[in-house]
Amino acid sequence: METTRQHKIARLIQKDLGEIFQAMGRDNFPGNMITVTKVYVSPDLFIAKAYLSLFGKTEKNELLGLIKEHRKEIRLKLGNRIHNQVRSIPELDFFIDDSLDYIENIDNLLKKN
Repeated sequence: METTRQHKIARLIQKDLGEIFQAMGRDNFPGNMITVTKVYVSPDLFIAKAYLSLFGKTEKNELLGLIKEHRKEIRLKLGNRIHNQVRSIPELDFFIDDSLDYIENIDNLLKKN
């Protein structure tokens, strides 16, 4: 069960990560669109798991690898944005959000019948 504090921090991180990816995308991830779909924060607020929806020229796993290479830079930019709201900037873990693929698969299965 997520506490109110965890939920507020997760929403703050989600909003700011979205803006960071939008700004970094032009230089570091050209031809790709990265959307932060959900963020979960651990109870101690030291780890944030960000689920990303990835679209574009680059294959998803390759793009996720590029994002993980830039993890420290992304965390620094996040820290510059939220340092007044939190005591410590959480470590970032990135995962591919495949819920849209799952929904599309279910739609395709339902259309066949």
